[in-house]
Amino acid sequence: MTGPAVSRAGTEAPAVLAAARVAHRDIRAIRGPLLVVGGVEGVGWDEAVEVATSAGPRHGLVLDLDEDRATVQVFEGTEGLAPGAVDVRFAGRPLHLEVGTGWLGRVCNGRGAPLDGGPPVTGGRSAPVAGWPLNPVDREPPHEPVVTGVSAIDALTTLVRGQKLPIFSVAGLPHLRLATQIAAQATSAGEQFRVVFAALGLTHADIAYVRDRLEGRTATGELVLFLNAADDPAIERILTPRLALTVAEHLAFEEGADVLVVVSDMTNYAEAVREVSAARREIPARRGYPGYLYSDLASLYERCGRVRGRAGSVTVVPVLTMPAGDVTHPVPDLTGYITEGQIVLSPEIDARGVYPPLDTLGSLSRLMRHGAGPGRTREDHLDVAAQVLAALAHARQSAALAELVGASALGETDRSYLAYREAVERDLLDQRDDEARTLDDTLDRAWRALATLPRHELTMVSPEQVARRLPSGEEDDHG
Repeated sequence: MTGPAVSRAGTEAPAVLAAARVAHRDIRAIRGPLLVVGGVEGVGWDEAVEVATSAGPRHGLVLDLDEDRATVQVFEGTEGLAPGAVDVRFAGRPLHLEVGTGWLGRVCNGRGAPLDGGPPVTGGRSAPVAGWPLNPVDREPPHEPVVTGVSAIDALTTLVRGQKLPIFSVAGLPHLRLATQIAAQATSAGEQFRVVFAALGLTHADIAYVRDRLEGRTATGELVLFLNAADDPAIERILTPRLALTVAEHLAFEEGADVLVVVSDMTNYAEAVREVSAARREIPARRGYPGYLYSDLASLYERCGRVRGRAGSVTVVPVLTMPAGDVTHPVPDLTGYITEGQIVLSPEIDARGVYPPLDTLGSLSRLMRHGAGPGRTREDHLDVAAQVLAALAHARQSAALAELVGASALGETDRSYLAYREAVERDLLDQRDDEARTLDDTLDRAWRALATLPRHELTMVSPEQVARRLPSGEEDDHG
């Protein structure tokens, strides 16, 4: 799915070509999840494939073409297949998926097959899983907030409709708790808000946790779940986020909904890309990943946004774990070039018992000014966020100084900054994973934390805002 989509039949080909399709039995090689089929002609990149076996059909995709040979990746794997006992039929077009509102409230595996006991999902039309390139001229700038109910995000790294904002984490941190919390309680001001959650390479325990946490929103018909387990074929892991985005694009741009797509974990996705690349015997680049990893990730992330003349939007929150916490690892490094900021989780803050352990000074939402402030959230939002962050930067310096000389040797102002950091972490940043806070509550909590500082230190908010928002009585203590 990394090459350009070229099909001999075009995009209007029927979903099933039935008897018109030729069955190929010339299997030249079987390597891992790949079949090498000989004697083919007129086949294109990314073309859908059906592999007929005695145990039932399997499905695949054309990855590579070389003279009369086609390399096919089989989603269900090639275990049990043998040359001479397999019929391969090419569909004549790229892989398509039926789309529609029938996906809402459904729980499916990474290939879109139901896991909830219901019938297969059908829709009024089908769409290519690889998506359509979106003309930049037709893009509308992201605006208006997506309120997650998580104070650390809503106040300081506001998520904006149409934005792609990743969560950078390391193994052992509660990134899955945060991802499911966002998916369970996020809202926007639009008439329709929908969520698509794609789990990539998770353990069965984690998948059970995701299903349990999101059961309420799934039952209301507001959420779609795609679940790819760690023991599912790696090939399926490459398909899952594309299915999720295809469903989301239809809900957004055809049905007019604001759709939030949460994907966890993109590092598992990149590992699957590397595995398939190795099976294709491609020349590796950085750390064994293929040289096209950047364009492959971009083909996913850039499917979000808003389209001129359409009411809906697609917002993407991908979660990725940085191996050994290395931000220069290819996956977070390339993701940072494509996306519009990052939410960074910190082991040090997690060790202090703060949830979510968000590193506020290392996190950034580059589009925050498009979704926060007067007319969008609250008139004091941007100013109070800037003041909270500036004070946290000062508090970090005061904490480093206290480690050298001791807190008792600090001046009164520095000690107030230490108290401020405790107040911010206790009252603003720390919250339960089932607690959905309103934006007004979040910003009021930020003001209460700022009230622990001397009033003359509040230089990034106006005197009018201080007089109106700072809790009464507390400002006099430092007046």
